[in-house]
Amino acid sequence: MVCKYSANIHKEESINVDLQKLTDLIERVGAERIPYISVAGTVNMAGGQPISMANLRAVFQLAQTYGIRIILNATRAVENAYFIQHREEDYSNQAIATILDEFCSYTDGCTMSGKKDALVNIGGWLALNDYNLYEEARNLIVIYEGLHTYGGMAGRDMEAMARGIEESVQDDHIRARVGQVEYLGQKLLDWDIPIVVPIGGHAIYLDAKRFLPQIPQDQFPAQRLAAKLYLEAGIRAMERGIVSVGRSKETGDYYPELELVRLTIPCRVYTQAHMDLTAEAVEEVYYNRDRLRGLKMIYEPKYLRFFQARFELL
Repeated sequence: MVCKYSANIHKEESINVDLQKLTDLIERVGAERIPYISVAGTVNMAGGQPISMANLRAVFQLAQTYGIRIILNATRAVENAYFIQHREEDYSNQAIATILDEFCSYTDGCTMSGKKDALVNIGGWLALNDYNLYEEARNLIVIYEGLHTYGGMAGRDMEAMARGIEESVQDDHIRARVGQVEYLGQKLLDWDIPIVVPIGGHAIYLDAKRFLPQIPQDQFPAQRLAAKLYLEAGIRAMERGIVSVGRSKETGDYYPELELVRLTIPCRVYTQAHMDLTAEAVEEVYYNRDRLRGLKMIYEPKYLRFFQARFELL
């Protein structure tokens, strides 16, 4: 059993793991059935909001008392460190790299996609503090990816990632990166377009429930909005709602509280003009939102349906 615990949104600053609920879960299922707890920073499915340093420290201490590992999804950890620097007084004068170092110290390992913060097109890594577990992973990678020295990656991509890691933790870089996202988000807020606030570090999240209130959740409003944006201006967005969440094994369809469309902004790719075009396209769709109807799912794959499912208009 893998415990991938969902956090609760706090509008003002960060989203944090409810320690009591986590404790209750561990007591109910038994620590021996939980090989690790996965913690994501920032939380993609909740508008790109960060977890606080104090909360991660507390989760780590709690996990240690039960002998459970913490594995960090570090894909957006640099952004999480940036938000800690700007939202937590004790860290306001510390460098991003220093904050990130402490943040990662409250975990037992991490998985990392290099295509985000590390500024490369492909690849990633697994990091572990436990040497015996590392040895097991090193043996298995030969079966699935390639020798442990490259893991299926080309030398060029490894060199690019090494440089990207260094650049990604520079304060000026992450400040400009988050600033571009904030620019787009503020334009949408100025036009009263419903988005998740505070604005996240790598994306703007359109609130599809408020954007398209006439479309019930079982008709996939976020998926409909993402499709319309692509038709309107060639903007490739990502549904982060009922399609992404999938089905409950016990009850069938699961209706998440958040029904979002993610406008992800890759690092060092787009200009301010691109942000203006995106904002204007969203505004155009919002202005004509009453015309939009829902969708019906006509093909659902067995796994990860948000990658391959197909829909048609109702």
